[in-house]
Amino acid sequence: MSRMAFLAAALTLAGCDQLKERAGIPDPAKLEAEGKAIGSACRHAGRGIEDCFRLNPDASKPAMFTGWKDMNEYMLKNNMEAMEPTVSTSGQSLASKKPKKKMIELEPIDKSKVETPAKEGEKEPASKKEPQAH
Repeated sequence: MSRMAFLAAALTLAGCDQLKERAGIPDPAKLEAEGKAIGSACRHAGRGIEDCFRLNPDASKPAMFTGWKDMNEYMLKNNMEAMEPTVSTSGQSLASKKPKKKMIELEPIDKSKVETPAKEGEKEPASKKEPQAH
């Protein structure tokens, strides 16, 4: 009788998701859903399936491909453009890799060498006057 009760309890607890997660047993439905989500996110970001595989080595490749393909069909059907990714394939943020505007370094101006044009009614600066003949 105790064996039957133990067996019934074991079978009942075998279906408990909490026990499976704590024991480290992966849920195939959850892995499939995560893979599809990763694949569709990769396609929406404009990444190739190979980059998606490289960035997510632990995810299910068939599920990622299915998600990528489904998102591709959805984007084509709805004329959607891919979003620009914010993380490179090496895992670094692309925001930090954006080229910074190069500052042009200027030399200081020597104001004594700058000639200003004479305004109407003013005499020309002494440097502009022609030398007088003696």
